[in-house]
Amino acid sequence: MTINKRIILLRHTEKLTQPVFAEKISISKGYIAALELGKKPVNDRIIKLMCSTFKVNEDWLRNGVEPMYLKGHEDKLEDAMSLFRRLNSFFQDYFISEMQKIYEYEKERK
Repeated sequence: MTINKRIILLRHTEKLTQPVFAEKISISKGYIAALELGKKPVNDRIIKLMCSTFKVNEDWLRNGVEPMYLKGHEDKLEDAMSLFRRLNSFFQDYFISEMQKIYEYEKERK
């Protein structure tokens, strides 16, 4: 799959039209259409904009190396909550207590 096809896949995965996708990365809708058709080269600036805007793995966008998306804050929160739910109530209380201590420590450092 070419980078142009991966851009189309990204846009479809995000459920965005060309104009909305283009607006989100601050380029014209004509330019995104030309990128998708392979009529314009995909430069580093465009790649960086797509990766930062949509939390896309740059290696996936450039070369097709999975995963498509970087593991983000939401994924980490889901992982943590999944583990938390599996703990018994004693350890859940302990975890909350320790997290509060970490939060207070971090707040003092600012």
